[in-house]
Amino acid sequence: MDKHALAEFLRGKRERVRPEDVGLPHGPRRRTPGLRREEVAQLAHISVDHYSRLEQARGRHPSHAVLTGIARALRLSDQERNHLFRLAGEAAPEPAQGPSPDVDPGTVKLLERLTDAGALVLDNTCRVLAWNPLAAALFEDFSALTGSDRNVIRRYFLHPEPEHRGYGMTRPHRFVTAAVSYLRVATARYPDNAELRGLVDELLAGSEDFARLWNSHELRIEHHNHQEIQHPQVGPIDLDFDVLTVPGQDHQLIIFTAEPDSRAYRTLQLLKVIGTQRMDIAT
Repeated sequence: MDKHALAEFLRGKRERVRPEDVGLPHGPRRRTPGLRREEVAQLAHISVDHYSRLEQARGRHPSHAVLTGIARALRLSDQERNHLFRLAGEAAPEPAQGPSPDVDPGTVKLLERLTDAGALVLDNTCRVLAWNPLAAALFEDFSALTGSDRNVIRRYFLHPEPEHRGYGMTRPHRFVTAAVSYLRVATARYPDNAELRGLVDELLAGSEDFARLWNSHELRIEHHNHQEIQHPQVGPIDLDFDVLTVPGQDHQLIIFTAEPDSRAYRTLQLLKVIGTQRMDIAT
């Protein structure tokens, strides 16, 4: 481990990352260029003392998890990440062969705090990785599904019951086009991933609609839109949805919200209370 070279590298990269690059306000009293040490530590999910010691060439040997967190916080490229690991005396991580199934702990905490919105984490294959209780009430209980059935593209194009394919979306085309676009990006990034190839082949063989959209090569990813959902228990709900990219991972955080004090907002509050229980079954 080259402590001094590691310290210089960390300082240099930290000073080049703008607060707005990681979703932080710039603020009028920021005296140092780039991020503050405590901000990097927070983004990397390590203690401020641990990170500060590394920048001061006084730190102990950082673990693989710590280095991975720092690389994500500093938005390092693959080459820079490998260099970071070498400076720390660690073997460089193998390049990712596909979208990671592991959700960042900070994203999980954010899901838990979004109590008035339905929120999902999807990877670039559109597989649902995590969700909050309101998302389960709004769409379905994802915990009751197997891994392959949690893929929203697969569900939309291959579900045996057409009325259940789009989760009640009245205008699903734009949402589905964006989902297929993410899948297209994933196959380009991971051309040798057998799971991705198998999913695309299955969809092409099983759905003429998917084949037509896939073969059109249309690439359209929208980060904000409006959607009306016909919920089977509570009726129509007008929702906005925002798609946020999780930095450093091929994950998207999708948040469904309603205007405060609107009918849709009150309906979401009702769904939050009833959860995923069936309202059409007498007790």
